[in-house]
Amino acid sequence: MTAFLITAAYSYLLGSIPFGYILVRVFRGEDVRQSGSGNIGATNVSRMSPALGAATLVLDALKGAAAVLITRTIFPGQTRLFALAGFMAIVGHVFPVWLKFRGGKGVATGLGSFVVLVPKTVLLMIGIFVAIFVAFRYVSLASILTVALFPLVAWMLHPNAPTMLALMAASSILIIAKHHENIRRLLARTEPRFQWRRR
Repeated sequence: MTAFLITAAYSYLLGSIPFGYILVRVFRGEDVRQSGSGNIGATNVSRMSPALGAATLVLDALKGAAAVLITRTIFPGQTRLFALAGFMAIVGHVFPVWLKFRGGKGVATGLGSFVVLVPKTVLLMIGIFVAIFVAFRYVSLASILTVALFPLVAWMLHPNAPTMLALMAASSILIIAKHHENIRRLLARTEPRFQWRRR
């Protein structure tokens, strides 16, 4: 039980580092939450600055990967803890204590943690994401569909890891739930297509 609590705590704190908010505040002197969708994730940051958006994507993914890698180092062989670390990093990103529990949508952080946990599955899902994004140019649609399919593909490739699969499914549900506004706009056909802005 102690190992679970320790893993959950540091993974949450890692995930809760709001890199998008920090980068925009430091380099542009602005609050990214007051621009675009108001989200602190890479997509919204990219609308202000493609370079900062790319940095946010990488850093948000790295904190998810770091949570799992640290857990592997501290608790080798404890696969349940690895999956817990990834899940809690996503929870931290979505509900960061530093921003009154109003964070991002967890896609990049989930990507980082899943790359370490199930790299082959992630490669397939990246291909699916790119195909959907290129076809429709909606980041939200590509994210939602890819995340929704992720547990199924992971189960096909890793059928004997029920705890890990359950936590991945929980992660997917959380990420999709955070896209509820995007889902409403997609259904109403008012969701804006992604466009790069150079500033």
